[in-house]
Amino acid sequence: MKMSPQSAPHWALLSRPLILWGDVGGQKTLRSYWKNYFEKTDTLVWVVDATDRLRVDDCRQELAGLLLEERLMGATLLVFLNKTDVEHCMGEDEVRERLDLDLIKTHKWTILPCSAMTGKNLTEGLEWVVQDAKDRLFLY
Repeated sequence: MKMSPQSAPHWALLSRPLILWGDVGGQKTLRSYWKNYFEKTDTLVWVVDATDRLRVDDCRQELAGLLLEERLMGATLLVFLNKTDVEHCMGEDEVRERLDLDLIKTHKWTILPCSAMTGKNLTEGLEWVVQDAKDRLFLY
């Protein structure tokens, strides 16, 4: 599936296993609408542009705020570090530190370097989401 930055929410139904995938853009003008899509969210997939060091602080603040949302309690977090195929991009350790990921104790999380252009680790990320859902299936 090919997805590009969205100015409006985009939904796709992925099968085997069944996943409803929503892409809500990260532009500042859309952030006030994010709360409309939190209900029954099992996993939050947070995509970080590995080439954009200037926006990482904003990214950290937005993520920290989202993780405080009551309707996202219990949701796991997959951080996709996108554009890792680009030279001089941020690495996993830099993003982990700059987003304060190691301080997150309220949500299970993982970080995966990826490339939307080459497909690197996209399947692995979805497999992590599915396995996490299976692991939690009988916890509720």
